[in-house]
Amino acid sequence: MKFINKLFETKNKHTKTNKNNQLESMNVLKSLKSNLSENIKFIKTAIGESSDIVIRELRAGEDGKTKIGIIYIDGLVDKALIQDSILRTLMLDIRKVRVESTISSKKKFFETLRDFVLPEGDMKEIQDFECLFTHLLSGDTIILIDGYAQGFAASSRGWEDRGVTEPNSQTVVRGPKDSFSETLRTNTALLRRKIKDTNLWIETKPIGRKTKTDVAIAYINGIANDKIVEEVRKRLNRIDIDGILGGGYIEELIQDETYTPFPTVYNTERPDAIAAGLLEGRIAILVDGTPFVLLVPALFVHFLQSPEDYHQRFDISTLIRILRYVSFFIALLTPSIYIAVTTFHHEMIPTLLLLSIAAQREGVPFPAVVEALIMEITFEILREAGVRMPRPVGAAISIVGALVLGEAAVQAGVVSPIMVIVVSITAISSFVFPAYNMAIAVRILRFIFMMLGATFGLYGIVLGLIAMVLHLCSLRSFGISYMTPMAPFNWNDQKDAIFRFPQWSMFYRPRLISQKDMIRQQNPKVEKPKPPQ
Repeated sequence: MKFINKLFETKNKHTKTNKNNQLESMNVLKSLKSNLSENIKFIKTAIGESSDIVIRELRAGEDGKTKIGIIYIDGLVDKALIQDSILRTLMLDIRKVRVESTISSKKKFFETLRDFVLPEGDMKEIQDFECLFTHLLSGDTIILIDGYAQGFAASSRGWEDRGVTEPNSQTVVRGPKDSFSETLRTNTALLRRKIKDTNLWIETKPIGRKTKTDVAIAYINGIANDKIVEEVRKRLNRIDIDGILGGGYIEELIQDETYTPFPTVYNTERPDAIAAGLLEGRIAILVDGTPFVLLVPALFVHFLQSPEDYHQRFDISTLIRILRYVSFFIALLTPSIYIAVTTFHHEMIPTLLLLSIAAQREGVPFPAVVEALIMEITFEILREAGVRMPRPVGAAISIVGALVLGEAAVQAGVVSPIMVIVVSITAISSFVFPAYNMAIAVRILRFIFMMLGATFGLYGIVLGLIAMVLHLCSLRSFGISYMTPMAPFNWNDQKDAIFRFPQWSMFYRPRLISQKDMIRQQNPKVEKPKPPQ
């Protein structure tokens, strides 16, 4: 038995060695050969005899002596398109083309096949295997002709995708209901539907040595700052990694500051939000395979704005924005202020409230900071469990878990009822943020402020706020100050920061972002309507 196992191991080693030697010898072969059999053999060996590769050989010409190879990857192509536009054409119309042995006739045959026989719109010539594999593994169909050291790559991409659905992460009451999908061309088409302008330029390049993921940058020429566009190109060109599987890879590799909880790259799955950013002079980064599109530069105020703000009246949008900023400070500071006041600053609490808190905490064995940490960590666990569980079960677990655990903890005397109220208000306020990554930043900083409040009281909280503001002012997103338009202060940009002025009053684009074609609309002279006679 051992002898048989050794025999099989030796055989497998020889097989792997022979295959590796073949691949090493084939790596030297860069350009296509004129022999169709050699080209097909090379392709099969390079892909490892994969079962999803389809190779079809046809005969063409008046005498049927010219061989043509059709190669594609099953599952990445539209088979109906290949059958109707490529195979049927080659099997019926190609026999009318006569092939001679002279070089000029061969060249004429190749040009005739490209210009008159094949009706496929997106047809590219290929002359080397690197270009061939890039097109083949992207869903294109490869057409090789025996006797020619070049071929065609016909566009036949047709894999299954999710389609355009309603966004899940940024829902709105009023506004468009479409969202990006995992297909790059679908996403660029959604942008083209929003902005029908020739100045909307889209540049695409593959990133990733193994995945070769298509990454596109979109911007409006004449509005976007040329320096920021060039900076985006440089940062994308510097990326040298095996694979890009989503927008998070790109975001982490191109962001200005790594060691900060605050996001400096905005992401969304809403086409209207990206279109609005492009009209302000920002640059969008689309990654094939993910429905989330990146937008740079991203400012602090950008993460507290919702696309719905521009579909409501300006007074309603302003009120909701102020509510978000209030919720930001509630979610950030409520537990730490409660800890600081109940631990160090009893004189700040009204007498009746102080007696009520003391009565509630009479049987609690832990100090306020331990009590707050227990409740906060428990709620964070419940929130993550609700997100990861299936949707019908996740909401039930979050609600039942919070109610049951909170009531049981109060009855057992582990926490006081007022602590449950504090944690509940904090958790509800954290759900107000339109951007999920900004809510995560607040969740991280909340624990830091809790430690400062438990150690130094309100003095520690004030020092923490000063340090946070200094850190925010030091951040930049592609060269733009993160706290724009508050620091540096710009009056015109205040019309769309904390407050939202009416649309007819916002004449200019953001000054530090665009710096080109600043006028968004002309100043109309609005006349009051006259009453009917």
